[in-house]
Amino acid sequence: MERAPDHSFVVPAYGRSPHLADCLASLAAQTLAGSEIVVSTSTPSDELEALASRFGARYFAHAPNAGIGRDWNMARGQASRRWVTVAHQDDVYLPGFLAETMRAVEAAPDASLVLTDYVELLGDDERPRTAMLRIKRLLLELGFLGRQNIRREADKLRLLRFGCPIACPSVTLGPGAAGIAFREDLKVDLDWEAWIRLARRPGAFCFVRARLMAHRIHEESETSAGVRDGAREREDAAMFASLWPAPIAALLARAYAHSYEAGGD
Repeated sequence: MERAPDHSFVVPAYGRSPHLADCLASLAAQTLAGSEIVVSTSTPSDELEALASRFGARYFAHAPNAGIGRDWNMARGQASRRWVTVAHQDDVYLPGFLAETMRAVEAAPDASLVLTDYVELLGDDERPRTAMLRIKRLLLELGFLGRQNIRREADKLRLLRFGCPIACPSVTLGPGAAGIAFREDLKVDLDWEAWIRLARRPGAFCFVRARLMAHRIHEESETSAGVRDGAREREDAAMFASLWPAPIAALLARAYAHSYEAGGD
């Protein structure tokens, strides 16, 4: 009998997402079967518990409802296996996501973070490749320089110095990320900030170049809300300040702020 992968999908579910069933269906349909699936929520309901049961997911309710960082940390804390993907409730994972991710883990067992390429969804349709997505791909290649794995702190920080090109829902965290919790005082850049801390620790970052998940873009997302209320601009400025001297950090933060005004994401 084939052994189940040492992997958990944890889904921080908030409210009533119309896309959660599609997300859970995509996790249950992975070609590499046997991953643990956990639905974690600070907004419990009978409907949500029934949906989790329908897809064979373990259901966990917690309190209080204290924001996205708490939700992610509580969900991640429910994983019983060593490799953990924090799956976003509105997103969809292609059938080969887990198999390709775990294949990368086998090639780099010291990895602390594995990421994949991705596409964006607008409604139910794939969004054409935007200028911002092309820039993010360029930043990924600048960090990895054609390699699948990078281990030097300088390489990992170079990946993150000009912004965060890593799609958070595509990330699988390994044992090397133990002790790295998401900051609960941040609204938008909590993933970028965590990756910066992780880059300064031992362990490889691995890039699977195949597009293996679909990230949904919509106005109700935390990122969109953070642009509207100014949180993203403030947090981006703080991230750049942690990576660059003040004059360069200010220039980069200003450029990013202009990109939001132009509709970048």
